[in-house]
Amino acid sequence: MIKVSDTAKRKVVELMTEEGYDATNDFVRVGVKSGGCSGLSYELKFDKLQSEDDKLFEDNAVRILVDKKSFLYLVGTTLEYSGGLNGKGFVFNNPNAQRTCGCGESFSL
Repeated sequence: MIKVSDTAKRKVVELMTEEGYDATNDFVRVGVKSGGCSGLSYELKFDKLQSEDDKLFEDNAVRILVDKKSFLYLVGTTLEYSGGLNGKGFVFNNPNAQRTCGCGESFSL
């Protein structure tokens, strides 16, 4: 399961609306790819279509798609949003990450 904090939910709905997506019907696609200074980096984008290889989660009224490969790395993760002067934007609190880079955008197991 992937969880979504209240602040992340508000920002997701705002950004989806700005980009022409419907937060009640469309999806937030979360994934992991090779790269970044710690070995793996997070991907986050909006999508209108679900493929048969996707796992679907819904938390805090946000519909999240994760491909099966990425799911193994993301199970138990909470998507948060940090705004303000020193805010980083979306933040992945991943209990599986043993090491993260300083910016928080990449990790290793």
